[in-house]
Amino acid sequence: MSLARDHYRIRKLLEDENVLFCYSGPMNEGLLPGLGQLVKQKIAVETDHPGTVQNVFSILVEQIQNVIRYATDRDASELGHGTLTVGRDGTGFFVTCGNRVENDQANRLREKLTSIRAMDRDELKVMYRQILKGEVPEGSKGAGVGFVDIARRSSQPIEFDFITIDDQYSYFALKAIIRPN
Repeated sequence: MSLARDHYRIRKLLEDENVLFCYSGPMNEGLLPGLGQLVKQKIAVETDHPGTVQNVFSILVEQIQNVIRYATDRDASELGHGTLTVGRDGTGFFVTCGNRVENDQANRLREKLTSIRAMDRDELKVMYRQILKGEVPEGSKGAGVGFVDIARRSSQPIEFDFITIDDQYSYFALKAIIRPN
């Protein structure tokens, strides 16, 4: 294999999947301003719906915050590692994010996300408000509102998947699709 061939293969895969932006590596809060601005500019060029731009941006922020808080891939500086993509999906856009999690965490996430995925817009709105009024769930590093907010801003039910890596870890991926509103 050659360097150019390897990079071209990655680029071609991203193009074939309609990916407009891809980032893989360590994530922290400092990443959000520059990355967020870049993605906002790119999506604004692709659509004339300001609400769509805001929803893509908000989902991107929630996805990155989940990696920062919960990814088990950490470097010496304790930064969470993950992969984020933003792309075109027919008449709209998608935001995906993936990171390694512990297997027991994967099971809890699967249950929580299955429940959220089954809710309609009104149920999501009620749950969102309840979480904002309540206390932080035990063991959570946030208010527990992120996945509900992603589901509220998505134009269709969120997609998620897990693959088992080994006896201790799984890889978790979440996708939200945003259509112009």
